[in-house]
Amino acid sequence: MSTFDLDTELSAERRHLAESRAALARMRGRAEALFSAGAEVAGDPYGAEALGRTLSRRVAELADDPTTPLFFGRLDIEEENYYVGRRHVTDDAGEPMVLDWRAPLSRSFYRASVRDPQGVATRRRFGFVKGELTSFEDEHLDRGEELGTSSRILTAEIERPRVGPMRDIVATIQPEQDELVRAELADSICVQGAPGTGKTAVGLHRAAYLLYLHRERLRRSGVLIVGPNTAFLSYISAVLPALGEIEVQQATVDALIARQPVRAVDTEAATLVKHDVRMAEVLRRVLWSRLAKPTEPIMVSDGSYRWRIDPEPLRRIVDEARREGLPYAVGRERVRARVVGLLQRQSEYRTGNSPSETWLRKMSKIAPVTEFLEHAWPAVTPEALVVEILVNPESSGELLSPGEQDAIRWTKPPKTVKSAKFSTADLLLIDEAAGLMERESSFGHVVVDEAQDLSPMQARAIARRSEHGSITLLGDLAQGTAPWAAAEWRDTLGHLGKPEAKVVPLTVGFRVPAAVVALANRLLPALAVNVPEAVSLRRDGDLSIIPVADAAQLDAETLVEVTAALEHEGSVAVIAADAAVDRLRAHLAAAGIENATPDDVDSEARVTVVPATVAKGLEYDHVIVHEPADIVDAESRGLNRLYVVLTRAVSRLSVVHAKGLPEALTPAAA
Repeated sequence: MSTFDLDTELSAERRHLAESRAALARMRGRAEALFSAGAEVAGDPYGAEALGRTLSRRVAELADDPTTPLFFGRLDIEEENYYVGRRHVTDDAGEPMVLDWRAPLSRSFYRASVRDPQGVATRRRFGFVKGELTSFEDEHLDRGEELGTSSRILTAEIERPRVGPMRDIVATIQPEQDELVRAELADSICVQGAPGTGKTAVGLHRAAYLLYLHRERLRRSGVLIVGPNTAFLSYISAVLPALGEIEVQQATVDALIARQPVRAVDTEAATLVKHDVRMAEVLRRVLWSRLAKPTEPIMVSDGSYRWRIDPEPLRRIVDEARREGLPYAVGRERVRARVVGLLQRQSEYRTGNSPSETWLRKMSKIAPVTEFLEHAWPAVTPEALVVEILVNPESSGELLSPGEQDAIRWTKPPKTVKSAKFSTADLLLIDEAAGLMERESSFGHVVVDEAQDLSPMQARAIARRSEHGSITLLGDLAQGTAPWAAAEWRDTLGHLGKPEAKVVPLTVGFRVPAAVVALANRLLPALAVNVPEAVSLRRDGDLSIIPVADAAQLDAETLVEVTAALEHEGSVAVIAADAAVDRLRAHLAAAGIENATPDDVDSEARVTVVPATVAKGLEYDHVIVHEPADIVDAESRGLNRLYVVLTRAVSRLSVVHAKGLPEALTPAAA
């Protein structure tokens, strides 16, 4: 194609982009007009409110960001051109100008190949700079031309420097990722993803795809994203809105179970016991041990009548309800209803009339009935059950050793349940107890990221919220840093109630440079997990290991590296042991370098000082790792933590150290 033809083609594509943006603006304008008139259209206040929510959501979904490409590809199929983008755009006649990337036809953009062209003659990728279309690149599949990952535009998009929150990857989804993204709603899958393989993006894009395909069903049941901490959730928060999905709930496990404020801190030993799956059985046994066999009849006076229910039918009612496997509180109300039913039948037999609803409510609360319930099926709150066990852990019986019982024992019992001070781990126990008493509402789909660090009790908390839905589990066993971190995905999947979920490995990285991956891979033999080594397609990037002879100069050398990193485009992170973060921030500030922490979501500072314990899931263009030995020594799974830290860099990595490097990394230092 001549330069003249290229310029003509580029002008035509830019014109289509401008026309598509104008069409999207008109779509939004029509939605805004409908929203304004919604109250007049609806026939009643309830209808007006429901219509208003729908139209408001539609207006938000049609928002356009001029710095984000509206489309990124084109398919030429049977002499028709189909533009593929982040959302569906139609002209005034309803004809498509841009296809949503999730539409069935768009699948060919990701999966068509020379071997299987799927009817595609030409696949075109577009290059953009700040929303402006600057170039395009064609693959003529009908002529046997296929670029794959050697595509210049694809490579530039993958390697583009990052500042701010995570962005979507709809323009760069690879075939193996697309297969996971488009998995059926009923399928639960586990993605074992090495660093830089895009597992987080796969999970988020699968959520967006399922919302597109099952919009009304998932709007009713909901989609939940569970992340390891608030910094991570802030980092990924812009992805789904950029794809037009604005009604997805995001939470940490701690936020999901926050029934009470956290006002206590456990010892390490107590924390380990409370996260152990045996605590679920302790709670279950102690709860159901409260039931007692009825030994006395119920005698009820009702005006001139007296009703009697003997112990045998009462025992039968309690036994039947117990065998039905109902949640504790539901079973209690079932027993109450059946007792009232026996009284009702006696009344109907004696009077010949059916009693009123008022009479039935009265019988359900009358003293003989409530006294029977308190004896046979006593009421209890989740908090009260947990307090009972922590005050008297001997109630766990043989499930916990004497040492474990002592570890969780409250030596100073609270005066009342309301005055009890609960720890974060206690809230897990309370949530488990609540699940034994009442059914938890279930989301239609749950995405769990960094799942290798879920404890059995945390997994059970998520399982209760996905009992009738599916799960996308994302993680990397090599990055497990919690004391209970999984060594095998089947264990976690069992606790999540999805033991048959398919485990799919992603090993090819697109974000982390090969030199960085090679360094991190040296740690794998020491991590006691069976995962394949990551392989990176990135041959760019820099790795520097900088020994400092004088430990007193370590912070100064870190400052030198930060200053050098700021000469490049993109984000900069200093990742250090948690105890060093405040000191490093002050040192950078004294040098006039503005810096933030991962929790400072509104900060525009290019430099972020990251505690090693919250680095998981985050990515930065240039990472300076400050004293790896301190990161390793700070916790029992310190080598796993270092593996996480080293793989946060997507362009350049500098390792600054005064102490000796971990033995596994020493060959790289040489």
